[in-house]
Amino acid sequence: MYSHGSESLIKQAREIEESELQRFYSRLVKLLQGKELGHETVDSLQRLHIILFADKYTRTLPSELQKRLLSLLSSPSEQFQVLSSAVLRETLPLSGQDLNYNQENVGQLNTHAAALLLSQAGSRAELSSLCALLLRSLENRQSEGPVHSLTHTLPILNTILTHSPECLTEDHVTLLSKKLVDWLRYASITQGGGTSSGGFFTGPRLRQPVPIAELDGTVSGDFFTVLCVGQSFTEDQWMNVYSFSMLRHWLLTYHSVCSGTTADTDDRSEVDGSVVSMVSATSSSSRLLPPKERLREKSFQYCQRVIEQSDRKAHRRSDTELQKACLVEAVCILDCVCVEEPSLVYRTFPCIKALFGRLSSDLSFARVVLPIAQFYLNHGEMAAVDCETVWKLVFGQFPAELFNDPFLVHELLRFLRLNLKSLQLRVPLYIQSFPNLLKFLAWDSPAVVDDFVDLLPSLVTAGTAVELLHTLLDLPCLSATLVLQLRSICLPISESGGRGLLSLDAFRNPSFRGLFLFLLRGEAGAGDTIDRLSTLHELLAEAADWPRVVQCAQTVPVLLHIFFNTVVTVADEKLLAHLILVMLERSSLLLNLPIYIKEVHRVFRCHLLRLCKLQPSLVVDQSREFIEFAGTTSSVYSKEEMYTHVVWVLGEYLSVSCDSRCSVRLITSCFETLEAVLFEITSSAPPPGAACPAPRVVTSLMSALAKLASRSHDLIPRVSLFLSKLRTVTRGGSVAWCSDEEDLVAIVTRGEELWSLLKAPGVAQSVLTPPPHVTTPQWHRDTNMSMPLELRALTSLAHPQ
Repeated sequence: MYSHGSESLIKQAREIEESELQRFYSRLVKLLQGKELGHETVDSLQRLHIILFADKYTRTLPSELQKRLLSLLSSPSEQFQVLSSAVLRETLPLSGQDLNYNQENVGQLNTHAAALLLSQAGSRAELSSLCALLLRSLENRQSEGPVHSLTHTLPILNTILTHSPECLTEDHVTLLSKKLVDWLRYASITQGGGTSSGGFFTGPRLRQPVPIAELDGTVSGDFFTVLCVGQSFTEDQWMNVYSFSMLRHWLLTYHSVCSGTTADTDDRSEVDGSVVSMVSATSSSSRLLPPKERLREKSFQYCQRVIEQSDRKAHRRSDTELQKACLVEAVCILDCVCVEEPSLVYRTFPCIKALFGRLSSDLSFARVVLPIAQFYLNHGEMAAVDCETVWKLVFGQFPAELFNDPFLVHELLRFLRLNLKSLQLRVPLYIQSFPNLLKFLAWDSPAVVDDFVDLLPSLVTAGTAVELLHTLLDLPCLSATLVLQLRSICLPISESGGRGLLSLDAFRNPSFRGLFLFLLRGEAGAGDTIDRLSTLHELLAEAADWPRVVQCAQTVPVLLHIFFNTVVTVADEKLLAHLILVMLERSSLLLNLPIYIKEVHRVFRCHLLRLCKLQPSLVVDQSREFIEFAGTTSSVYSKEEMYTHVVWVLGEYLSVSCDSRCSVRLITSCFETLEAVLFEITSSAPPPGAACPAPRVVTSLMSALAKLASRSHDLIPRVSLFLSKLRTVTRGGSVAWCSDEEDLVAIVTRGEELWSLLKAPGVAQSVLTPPPHVTTPQWHRDTNMSMPLELRALTSLAHPQ
């Protein structure tokens, strides 16, 4: 956890003697008494912090040292402010006499001193009194108190609001809302400091105030905002910027405050409650509104002004980025304001609509469009506005062209997670755009897999399930295709005879273009999959070891589990049957990544058993496909997991007790298919390059044949004959189809057990296919059993009344 050097320092700090520590305290006090604090003082403070941090117990410092450390909190050097605050945090909480800020010295309260106060506040009452002190300092005019304290006050209040909003009373809310209104709307419109007008006489009397400017260099003709520029700023202009930065948080949080005893009767008496909504409709009457409503009105005006300023051409790149950041904040604030006051929706939408029209054609403003989309989602229905254009951009163009922008991807996925229910109900394009959204996952799986664990269930519907399953299985192919898409733009076309990526040449080849375009499609509905999947896998064979493709393949099994867990809640029997066919088909149509194929087969066999147990009649419905799959001998060697469980499903559920449509003819057909495969793999060596069949495959085939024979007794002699031959053949020693002697013994033992059972057909059926009441007993509920009585007796003894 710590480096060797750090561990050594911590060990020394823990082993320091008390006498040595006291001498160190005295030496540090002398250093702090000096006029100049140098590097030795810094090193000593750092050492003191390590000693206090490493100690298991919280220490109390000598009063003189504590007094000196407290004085450092107001040091002009921020380094000493940080060190003293860190040291004092490791000591016992300070008493009210040790750190006592009142109305006279509140100007000395900087960020680090405030952090110390907040960390050691003992109760909500202490925090509330600190809030009251800070807010009273805001009421002072600049001439009445230290001006520089204001720049620290808002961040401190914002911290308190974040961690303990209940410490603010209604009076605090009223006062701070008033101050925010003043700072946002009535800040100075001239630059701070003033500029000389030039000439021979250049004295203070000739310094003329210079107006603030816009980002394009023109003189500002309206009130000051965060997008105004100048050589220097006044205190109220800085407070304007601070107020804008915390405004959204304030609007979202001030509802959590405690109810105060003294409401703002002066403001509220000016208007009757019945006319507040009419007054708020016009900014000219905003001074008549209560503080909260007036703050909303001024916030609305401020954000409108910021949006207007963002249309100006900035001279510097950094100012352009500032415009984007302020646009995001302004739109979010307007959204908060409209949520609180729905009547403002009609005044806001023309501005938001015009802003979207201006930004929608420029993908560099994509992160600004997301708050606009949030506004449309929250208020579009109320304003009866067509939102289709917004959703086509968010779910269409953004994923298709900006899938490799990590910041946009994070913001977009966060937007989806926060609004999942609303999008499912009101935006049909969301579900239809899952091929586009999965491009985020295909491009950078580790970064977004957690998001898709939450989002994937919302994309699973009866209409999208089959195509979504195919798309999840093709995610590694999509990952490779996205890489090729970017490379085809950056890299030149390779010359004939030159060395290049074969897959890139295939991507550019018109004859294969349709395969890649299907993977890159933006919406569902173009088809579940493509016919030439094997061709696509051959073209992308060299991509199997690309890191991005490998990472994507590792996430697919996780998503497949989520898919199947969700689909059983929305699918009918017909859809489940279709999904089983997809599993059987796609088990042999996967990109050639051995570990990926093995993991997908493992997921398939797990959920194949689950689906068949949920709907046993599916085995009869899809019996032809199941039997065809089980009759392919090559599957024994290439798809052991999948093949074993398909054979088990046929032996378990191909029964009249599971489905009355199961006929003797169907049982016989299945029996003959499995018998042929078992005879083939046990009478010859495996194909060249293939391993011997797994013992589990052989025993599963034998058990399935025995189960089928127990349901159609005419087949029992055929099974018995094979089992007796198997025992005879293995007496001669090793066989070509099983290389391990222990495995061979286990196979023969299983065969003898089945042979013995089949000698008594009635017993065999009961043992091999027991009825449900045997496999799922509920003896604790059966009144004919003694267990319920025993349980009741034990309960009465353990819990006597």
